[in-house]
Amino acid sequence: MNDPRTDKLCVTCGRRFAWRRKWADVWDEVKFCSKGCRGGPGRLDREVEARLLEMVRARGPRATLCPSDVARDLFPDPGWRREMERVRRAGRRLAIEGRIEVTQGGRVVDFSDARGPVRYRPAPEVPS
Repeated sequence: MNDPRTDKLCVTCGRRFAWRRKWADVWDEVKFCSKGCRGGPGRLDREVEARLLEMVRARGPRATLCPSDVARDLFPDPGWRREMERVRRAGRRLAIEGRIEVTQGGRVVDFSDARGPVRYRPAPEVPS
């Protein structure tokens, strides 16, 4: 039996979720935190990721970007607020992949533990 203290990150929303008894026999195959996330990221989610990356890279290596800037760019008034969670999910997925960093107060934070407003910046280039 798997260690029940092991957490995973949902591949759709990027949120951390914990082992549950009902998953005891299939824990290694579990990828999603809920039924709502089971479908995985869709076409629009991938477009949001691409735009977020484009915008964060355009700001430069040390500048940050507010998620609401992406939402306003992609979903003009009045609908951008409804799409904020979609932008946050895209940011979490990109942070998991190591393509961006999530910051609060100028410091890099673990997006799973962050509460309140966050900003995004490009992840540092890894020398090859």
